Amino acid sequence: MKKIFLFLLLIASSYWVSAQPDNVETMQANARTFMQSGDYTNAILILQKALEKEPKNLALEKDLAMSYYLKRDYKQALTEVEKLIDRDDADVVSYQIAGNVYKALEEVKDCEKMYKKALKKFPNSGPLYSEYGELLFSAKDYSAIDKWEKGIDVDPAYSGNYYNAALYYFYTKDKVWSLIYGEIFVNMESLSPRGAAMKQQLLEAYKEKLFTKIDDKENEADNGVFAKAFLSTMEKLSGLASKGITVESLSMIRTRFILDWFANYAEKYPFKLFDYQKQLLSQGMFDAYNQWLFGATENLAAYDNWTKTHSEEYNKFHNFQKNSIFRMPKGQHYRVF
Repeated sequence: MKKIFLFLLLIASSYWVSAQPDNVETMQANARTFMQSGDYTNAILILQKALEKEPKNLALEKDLAMSYYLKRDYKQALTEVEKLIDRDDADVVSYQIAGNVYKALEEVKDCEKMYKKALKKFPNSGPLYSEYGELLFSAKDYSAIDKWEKGIDVDPAYSGNYYNAALYYFYTKDKVWSLIYGEIFVNMESLSPRGAAMKQQLLEAYKEKLFTKIDDKENEADNGVFAKAFLSTMEKLSGLASKGITVESLSMIRTRFILDWFANYAEKYPFKLFDYQKQLLSQGMFDAYNQWLFGATENLAAYDNWTKTHSEEYNKFHNFQKNSIFRMPKGQHYRVF
């Protein structure tokens, strides 16, 4: 009889536990699962229930606002983000979500006001400068580049500002920063679709801009001493481009550039990208790096053939790249802005 009683008690206890409402952490996890599957209605339902339990939970509020945004219910999303960014503990992501909602509603003035408020609170946020610049650029306000440059200056480990600045400079007469920022970005986002697209832009910039004659004194004067040192070093190598810009000629040009740069300017202008190139050169991986950077874009079949005929060199670089993280440090922002 005692064993039967204990068995029934165990069943009753199990039923009681399973009947209890989920805790907030579990509810949020379930909501995020619905978000990932595109079922935003169920995600919203669960998040609202969770907020009844913990009405001041910032993470829940962010997920709720994002769910409305993803559902394209921008009116309700706006209501949520206005509450969100009014909180004293609103973080960078809170303002990023708000920016997405304002942009979706084409509320440019309110969005700009929000970014200014956010940057007063988080003056060293690369993502906020990047997205603020995107807002300005979409409104054809080309002071956007100042935001991206500022983002590079204060948060050099964030990739988005390099991406936006590189694209901006590609469509100007600039010969320096489109190349440098583009290559930095590719190394920071080596596996992303944006990284692959940037490789295409880089090769085109080397072909169309670096060794062409452009009379642009104003742009030249604005570039600063670092850029002038870069250009003067490259100009000495222009003869190597006389047969055209190919992966092979770029590898020669860029090898000579690194040797000359470290002989004349590296001590005065320490720069992580050039340090990285020198490291690859000294370890016998610079040709493989240049193939990776330009080869598939120039000629995919030729690149595939190169990786097969130089498998040891390719594998050495590939393994090195897999086990290293490229980040720009602070104090190496030389663009005048």
